[in-house]
This record gives sequence, C-alpha cells and structure tokens, in this order.
Amino acid sequence: MALVCGIVGLVVFCLAPVMWQVLTSFKVDTAIARIPNIYLPSPTQLTFDHYIDLFSRRPFLLYVFNSLFVAAAATLVALAAGAPAAYALARLKIPGERVLVAIVLIVTLFPYVLLFLGLFEVVKALGLGNNYLALIIPYAGKNLPLTILVLRSFFQQLPKDLEDSAKMDGYSTVQLLTRIILPMTVPAIVTTGILAFIFAWNEFIFALTFVTRESMKTIPVATAQIGGSSIFEIPYGPIAAATVAGTLPLVLLVLFFQRRIVQGLTAGAVKG
Repeated sequence: MALVCGIVGLVVFCLAPVMWQVLTSFKVDTAIARIPNIYLPSPTQLTFDHYIDLFSRRPFLLYVFNSLFVAAAATLVALAAGAPAAYALARLKIPGERVLVAIVLIVTLFPYVLLFLGLFEVVKALGLGNNYLALIIPYAGKNLPLTILVLRSFFQQLPKDLEDSAKMDGYSTVQLLTRIILPMTVPAIVTTGILAFIFAWNEFIFALTFVTRESMKTIPVATAQIGGSSIFEIPYGPIAAATVAGTLPLVLLVLFFQRRIVQGLTAGAVKG
C-alpha cells in the first residue's frame, strides 16, 4: 500500500504542472484570473477560444513546421556525422584516442549559451541571418558530442567477432557500418536522435536572435512573443494553449518510438 501511494504521489508531482498548463489553456480569462484559484472549473468556465485564436489569428502551423524542419534536419546531420565518428573512436586505433574522447566530453559539458557571441559573429559574417542553416548548423554541432559519446558506448559493446566475420566476407568499413553495425544499434540511434530532436525543438536563444522573419520563427520564439491586448495584460490562456500545442508533437514522437527508446535504454543499462 505504501508503495502504491508513493508511486501515485510521484506521478501526481510530475504531472501536476502539465495538467495545470492544460487546464489553463481551456479556462476562460475570468477563471484564470480568479483568486483563489479554480482547480475544478465548471463547464461555463471552459472554452476552446484560446486554441481557435492560436491557429486563426497566428500562423501557428507554420511555426510548427519551422520547428519540425529545423529539429529534424539538425538531428539527421548530428546522427550522420556522429555515428561514423563514434564507430571510429570505438573500433579503430586512433592516435590520441583518449584525448579526443576527453575533448568530446568537455564540449558536451560546455554551456552552449557561452558560444552565443561567437556564433553570432559567424552568422553575421556568412550572411546566414534569417536562414534555416543559422539554426540547423549550431543545433547539430551542439548535439554532435552527445551523439558521439552515446553511440560510442553502444559500438564498444557489440561483439567484435561479428565484425571480423564480415571483413572476412569482403565487407569494407563503410559497408560494415551501414549494413551490419547501424541496423543492430537502431534503438540507440533512435534514443540519441530523440534527445537531439528535443533540444533543437526547445532551443530559444539562437532561434530568437538568428531568425527575425515572422515566417521562419520556431515555436518557442512565437510562444514567447504572444502578447495581450495591452502592455498590462499577460495572456495566460493563449500562452498555455501554445505551450500545449507545441509540446504535443514531442509527446506523440516519444509515444511512437517508446519501444525503441526502452530497448535502447535497457540495452545501455545491461551493457553498462
């Protein structure tokens, strides 16, 4: 009984902020501003107007597309560059391998916000402002060290006899990686890709600075710039609706790949 109560309490503690945000997105403005707070609103205090206004008065579907395109492209670039690098660090004898791994680890721990000024000068010098590449390249670069470290640990645990047999059959290193190794590490690739995708989807500072064109804004920036009818009004309802609508694709993505994610986490725990 104590275990059940503990689990229920933990679930409520974790989901309470999410449920409050969802509830706020459906409450009318007067119910949102009511003191004390209304935890169980009546049917007359509920509305879909916040969602209707979100998609009718703003190009929110365009913001969703922008976030989806940028996050997906950055994730694919990080995986395409990180998988071969991880395999090389895991299997090939490279001079200074430990130093390279240490550098990758340090870069992973480095706060990416501190790179902002340097990246801003690079974007300005290359004329990449208001260009998807201004977001895709930094996002891929930030996710690349994590991708290398995670996939390297999985590659190290694969049986080497399988690779030796493939080489005896005439497989080159590239063929070995693409036809045998990568298909065996699909759960790890999916797990790493989702982590990279979530970071790119939620990133705010770069998206706010490097892209100012309305038609290219991502969901975090568009949500932060939702304003009320006056400077004294905070539009809690529309902001909550935008937050829920912007989070829903991530929830669906995780639910769709949940089996692969569990396989990847389980394999990593067992092999570790």
